[in-house]
Amino acid sequence: MSGRSVREAIRHKRNGGELEAEDIRDFVAGVVRRTIPDYQAAAMLMAIYFRGMSVPELATLTSAMIESGERLSIPSAVPKVDKHSTGGVGDKVSLSLAPLVAACGVTVPMMSGRGLGHTGGTLDKLESIRGFRTALSPKEFGRIATRHGVIIAGQSDRIVPADRILYALRDSTATVSSIPLISSSIMSKKLVEGLDALVLDIKVGAGAFMETVEDARRLARTMVGIGRSHGVATRALLTGMDEPLGLEVGNANEVVEAIAVLRGGGPADLALLVRTLGVNMLEAAGVDGAAHRIERSLESGAGLAKLAEMIRAQGGDPRVVEQPERLPSAAHARRIRTTGDGYVTSIDARDIGLAAMSLGAGRQTMEDRIDHGVGVTLSAKVGHEVRRGDVLATLRFNDPALAGRASDLVERAYVISDLQPDRQPLILETVS
Repeated sequence: MSGRSVREAIRHKRNGGELEAEDIRDFVAGVVRRTIPDYQAAAMLMAIYFRGMSVPELATLTSAMIESGERLSIPSAVPKVDKHSTGGVGDKVSLSLAPLVAACGVTVPMMSGRGLGHTGGTLDKLESIRGFRTALSPKEFGRIATRHGVIIAGQSDRIVPADRILYALRDSTATVSSIPLISSSIMSKKLVEGLDALVLDIKVGAGAFMETVEDARRLARTMVGIGRSHGVATRALLTGMDEPLGLEVGNANEVVEAIAVLRGGGPADLALLVRTLGVNMLEAAGVDGAAHRIERSLESGAGLAKLAEMIRAQGGDPRVVEQPERLPSAAHARRIRTTGDGYVTSIDARDIGLAAMSLGAGRQTMEDRIDHGVGVTLSAKVGHEVRRGDVLATLRFNDPALAGRASDLVERAYVISDLQPDRQPLILETVS
């Protein structure tokens, strides 16, 4: 560090002090260049975990992370707007949302990630499509986004390299849940796109990383603050994730459901969230008549056509848009039935996600291979009345040896009672 030493900066933060901008920039640069050893980097992360960071500290940390690698160049005569979700079970929103919003006349450059644990990843879902490329160079990313107005791809090694190093250290030091570190990680990967506007979907509930509204609100306010400090119009929606979103949990089956939404159908909760986030993205980007544009894009089929265009541009087979049966499917199915009468009171989204993962739809480590054709299909959601023998969910699998644990998890996830539950709103609040 060119100012105080890294040891002095760690001690200062540990004691509750505020780091100077030079301290933060030198720390990030030292982590990337490997001139700061992992044990000192881990000590700084732990100090931040316990002491937090101020708004100026966070703004500087995010900028330093962005500057640790290349910036994306996406020349565009129209606003550039993106969406980020903190992740949930059955969250295939981006697959419908990105092309739908792009069809309304803005550019949507979306860097997404892979699934780990009980939540799925957008890239894994898209790779259900034969030939679809998610690993693109910064130059390719910019070219496709500029030419087609939409792209969903992974993070290049040359984009925000500080985040990969720091995340690995956070994972090994149990500091992943630090709101300042979560926020700077997410926002650095979004702001590097050169956005004009950003909408955040902060999931709340049993199937989400943030299980309480209070924690989700804190995260939302922190990220909105970072966005604004970088001159990007940013707003966040808190949305429920106590039960899975939509009816499909997996990969290829979620792509099919996303296509259905772009046809004007799909499950009510998923369709509502896609529309709501789409309107917010256009409004944040300064587009007039946002709600009308979203509806027109759905009714005209423009959103569906844009999805096919994006798939073709990224090397995939666009015929899946009209022929979803071209996507991978599983060889076996097992129906899970209710043993009594009543109402579905709750569905533990985490257990449903774990069930899909146990069938091969998710991964425990980043080295695990995904089986794109397997997953879980829900037949009953919270509030539905069921009778003895009714199907609650269907497991789709290729390896029968994996079905037992998945069955147990799905059965455990469903709670049936005599009283019909009150419906909880999907959109909890907006932070702007």
